[in-house]
Amino acid sequence: TTLDNLFFFEGAQERRLLIQRCTACQALRHPPQPRCDRCGAYDWDTVEASGRGTVYSFVVNHHPQIPAFDYPLPIGLIELEEGTRLVAQIVDCPLGEIAVGMAVEVTWLDDDPDLVLPAFRPSGGAS
Repeated sequence: TTLDNLFFFEGAQERRLLIQRCTACQALRHPPQPRCDRCGAYDWDTVEASGRGTVYSFVVNHHPQIPAFDYPLPIGLIELEEGTRLVAQIVDCPLGEIAVGMAVEVTWLDDDPDLVLPAFRPSGGAS
């Protein structure tokens, strides 16, 4: 963790999906960074995302394998309703059913007592 992303991991511990926002121009950004790409400002706060979005793109990773994960490992680029995107694991969905444009919602992976991560599963409703 860094000073720029600590809020994200602390929010995840509380099952809250927090996104960094520039206080000058209100642009959302992920991954977190110290400076706004849009206006150059350094001041920021956070907003809590709805946790709903769509699969913008995805890949099914087979190698290299890391012992902490099950393979094949579907990873999606998720476009949140709020307009920013983040990379996360796709869960609770057969590989053949994952599709670009699929509505998803956040869920939480807490396999490690010190780390909770957002993941996304298919949503019942439109995003």
